[in-house]
Amino acid sequence: MSDRSLEQTIKDLIQQEGLPETYAQTVEQTIVPLADHILALHDTEKRPVVVGIHGAQGTGKSTLTLFLREILARHRNCPTANFSLDDIYLTRAARQDLAERIHPLFKTRGVPGTHDVALGQQVLDQLRSAGPDDRTPIPSFDKSRDDRVPTDGWPAFSGRAEVILIEGWCLDARPEDEQSLRSPINRLEAEEDPDGTWRTYVNEQLKGEYRDFFSQIDCLVMLKAPSMKCVLEWRSLQEKKLARKTRSAPEEGKSDFGAQGLRIMNDDEVARFVMHYERVTRACLDEMPGRADVLINVAEDHSLGVPKFRAD
Repeated sequence: MSDRSLEQTIKDLIQQEGLPETYAQTVEQTIVPLADHILALHDTEKRPVVVGIHGAQGTGKSTLTLFLREILARHRNCPTANFSLDDIYLTRAARQDLAERIHPLFKTRGVPGTHDVALGQQVLDQLRSAGPDDRTPIPSFDKSRDDRVPTDGWPAFSGRAEVILIEGWCLDARPEDEQSLRSPINRLEAEEDPDGTWRTYVNEQLKGEYRDFFSQIDCLVMLKAPSMKCVLEWRSLQEKKLARKTRSAPEEGKSDFGAQGLRIMNDDEVARFVMHYERVTRACLDEMPGRADVLINVAEDHSLGVPKFRAD
């Protein structure tokens, strides 16, 4: 990279995120070419563009999004906003209501049906239409407390965004056929959703407002995990990092909320948690690589491959 200021930005972000110095090579080989691809799309469309970043848990979506945003905004003169599907989860109270009305499994965040898609659409609309002096609040969710951050704690984006990065594990997932839904694929579905009420409702969500929301994506980037086994291992690692980050979290193995309302899962709980996502994750791993605009393979050691751009 010839831009020394860009090199410094990369170095600072690597240090900030606690990444190995070798990640600089990933940025050069994977992320910078992707940023330039997005910029070219924007220059062609001559309007704000929406970039969807899909990847199973632990694939590095948030890290990729952070680097893309900083490169585009600070070194490509392209105002770039971002938010995650995780940021628009329903509140804990709203999920409890859903669990009581539809199925108890909806108390757990994650699957389609547990997001406030209307809120996501509102944010997207505001980012695309904002004037120079407008400020768009970006929702935020506190996973350690399993609840949405109060609105006065949301960050705000100033002006109109020319690129909007949206990342999420189920981003642009497609509904399955009814035949596929009939048979449970793991212990959670077999024991806690034997009649298929929960998974059918999830599937219906992907046909409705989620489909409308996802249809606005101009460029779909897929970070492809090597296997479901890796997803489970990576999600366990994420939980351990969260425990270290919060410090005052309950001891590993305890299932109660701590004194400050913090909630950290142990390995068994993580395994059950990932079962909520398994059906949609497996379906995406199977069918999405063939239609993604950009495919990036993720190795077992989390390293990213060179982006493969789909020819139109």
